[in-house]
Amino acid sequence: MKITFLGTGTSQGVPVIACGCSVCKSKNSKDKRLRSSILIEINDNVFVVDAGPDFRQQLLRAEVKKLDAIILTHGHKDHIGGLDDVRSFNYIQKKPVDVYLRKEVREAVKNEFSYAFTEHKYPGVPEINMITIKNKAFEINKIKITPIEGLHYKMPVFGYRIGDFSYITDVNFISETEKEKIKGSEVLVLGALRKEKHYSHFNLEDALNLIDEIKPKKSYLTHISHQMGKHDEVEKELPENVFLAYDGLTLKI
Repeated sequence: MKITFLGTGTSQGVPVIACGCSVCKSKNSKDKRLRSSILIEINDNVFVVDAGPDFRQQLLRAEVKKLDAIILTHGHKDHIGGLDDVRSFNYIQKKPVDVYLRKEVREAVKNEFSYAFTEHKYPGVPEINMITIKNKAFEINKIKITPIEGLHYKMPVFGYRIGDFSYITDVNFISETEKEKIKGSEVLVLGALRKEKHYSHFNLEDALNLIDEIKPKKSYLTHISHQMGKHDEVEKELPENVFLAYDGLTLKI
């Protein structure tokens, strides 16, 4: 399994256009973060988790030639805002793109892209085949995917486990039952917004505490705001088996 971080950033925090902070001005490419998303390649299968507003740019940058499915964590704009751009894959693959999502996210997608679901569609609108999932394992092309439910403030969201890899962003709480699904992961990717506490996201301390509890072989932090600080400086503060993810980072598991 090959994992590529398409984006490791977030819309949270001071708007970049008005920020001018040291992260904005950094010359280090690892500080240039698009909205959080990952590309998963297993044999000939290609999946993406989340499709935010940077989706088109991310797929072009990663030279993605095919797309078997998109798996959504929740319905916030920074995780679904790029779904319109599946139309390129509709054209190439001559079929709708399968999008796996929970019931509440289904409604958010229909509201955001209502023109794609009208009875009389305008020619060329994105073709999306929404497949509703619940909090139980499902398969895409015989590949088992296990949802991991957490709370994003009061909103239930899904992380996902595939084999020895678990990916969870946008949570501030995970129950003991759901933590059991993560245990035994060799690689855990976890959202860590910033160092200060936040009402709907794990901060750095929260993420490190969960990592210490789960004890994966390696962990990578994602969904990082500018308020976290510069990549190289933050990495010096992390335990030896924990790393800041960055756009373009590739893992083989």
